[in-house]
Amino acid sequence: MFELFLPMLERLGIIVTVAFIITRFKFFRELIDRKTLNVEQQYMAIAFFGLFGIIGTYTGITYDTNSLEFGRWAYDLGESEAIANSRVIGIVAAGLFGGYRIGAGAGLIAGLHRFSLGGFTGFACGVSAVVAGIIAGFFHKKDQPLKLKTALLVGGLAETIQMFIILAVSRPYTRAWELVQEIGLPMIAANGVGAALFLLIIRNVLNEEEKAGALQAQKALKLAESTIAYLRKGLTADSAQKACQIIYEKVDVSAISMTNQETILAHVGQADDHHKSGETILTNATRQVIHKGEMVVAKHEDINCQHPKCPLGAAVIAPLKRRNEVVGTLKFYVHSEKEISNVLLELIQGLSALLGQQLEIAEAEKAQELAREAEVKALQAQVNPHFLFNSLNVIVSLTRSEPKRARSLLIALSKFFRQNLGATTKTWTTLEEELRHVKSYLLIEETRFVDKLHVSYEIDDSALNAKIAPLTLQPLVENCIKHGINDQQSEAEITIRIEGVEEGVKIAVMDNGSGIDRDRLKGLGASKVDSTKGTGLGLYNVNKRLEHMHGEKAKLHIESQPGHGTTISFLIPHKEEEVPA
Repeated sequence: MFELFLPMLERLGIIVTVAFIITRFKFFRELIDRKTLNVEQQYMAIAFFGLFGIIGTYTGITYDTNSLEFGRWAYDLGESEAIANSRVIGIVAAGLFGGYRIGAGAGLIAGLHRFSLGGFTGFACGVSAVVAGIIAGFFHKKDQPLKLKTALLVGGLAETIQMFIILAVSRPYTRAWELVQEIGLPMIAANGVGAALFLLIIRNVLNEEEKAGALQAQKALKLAESTIAYLRKGLTADSAQKACQIIYEKVDVSAISMTNQETILAHVGQADDHHKSGETILTNATRQVIHKGEMVVAKHEDINCQHPKCPLGAAVIAPLKRRNEVVGTLKFYVHSEKEISNVLLELIQGLSALLGQQLEIAEAEKAQELAREAEVKALQAQVNPHFLFNSLNVIVSLTRSEPKRARSLLIALSKFFRQNLGATTKTWTTLEEELRHVKSYLLIEETRFVDKLHVSYEIDDSALNAKIAPLTLQPLVENCIKHGINDQQSEAEITIRIEGVEEGVKIAVMDNGSGIDRDRLKGLGASKVDSTKGTGLGLYNVNKRLEHMHGEKAKLHIESQPGHGTTISFLIPHKEEEVPA
């Protein structure tokens, strides 16, 4: 009995080879992934596992019950001969991976073949092959991973049942009993181990491929993350050049290229002396990718390069999509088609999808920024017509009595409106320019109030270079005059304070006016307010513009008590100082 055990284990080397080969078949991968097989794939699986069972029969060891000797490989059998074999491994694998139908089908093929070889156990072995497939099918679990312990037990169980069938069916019984005593335990042990070994090899091969796929996915994510700062600006020649350079340094290919729908935007790597940015797309394969939106592997003749010594022998071309519309392509060039592996195909496919998402984000951010700029310009363009009428009335009243003063007011009014118009074309200005604009406005207002209004400035000159959204201070000062001191009988005072602090630049506009009621103060600046004295639209516009341009920290802070004046302040964070005008 034990002299059979080692040869049986040696023959399991064939199982290792077959297990590796079987992982190359698509239908088997779908079995492993628990996918539903169509009819054609089911027949392929039955035929393959049936063939596997036949190989297990042919690689078995013959045993003559008369001479009690183990002999040659099994081809045909005499009446007194039987086979110690590994047929059951393929049948058990079929049932465990595909269910009882595929298991029984594979068992039927392998069983008919075994029956055709003859021997006194031919019929019993043929029947037991079908039974083994059915038994294994009952252990098939579609939504759960297959365990090594299950394969080991089912392999041993199937072989044990075969021994019982041999004893029940084969005649003479004494010969069957002698056979089972001699080959039973070695076959039960060897086939149980073989079924587990088969599963282990397949699992390890597929796990390695999954790891390789995971590494490629991780690589694609890192590349996409590295290029995000450039492609967020859109698909341009500059962003494509920088993105291609990053990808080329990380991926082992001959060259990387990006195109839009018409021209080459960038080409980094070999053949960059004649594959140049700005040239019109010549490759038919590239145009096919743009037209159909599907990845293409281009051969040397499909690249359409006319340069006699071009080193680029093949290419993988993937579409770059933005909202399901192909806006360009990403190309990986290699020396020959042999270098195009499944790993490379998965990498470019995943990377092109990630880059396409970046382009979608870039478009969305650009649209959001345009909308924000349009809103800011609309807010900046608002001019209070009452101020213009009041200013002109004051100037008219002074033209005869104080013509020089009227002239200076006209100059101030001209500067004020020139600043207003200029603000609609600029996104940023300096605090110094903004303060100059406010002084022009206050010069007119001080004249209108006839020495009733006094303005004081507490200015930190080192903070005047800070960037600020245009037309921010003037509406705040106007609010003080219109709602704070307009009806004040005694002298009105306005203080403008600009000081550098640790967080940035703090700006405050203070008045000694009538103040604001607590109920009205709650929503002021955050939304429009219905009131007989005004809507709060000016403060709302300034507050919204500050949030848009400088961030959440720049929101207005309003402190006021009825009869004790109002202070409106805000902070310009340091980071905004570096924003270009």
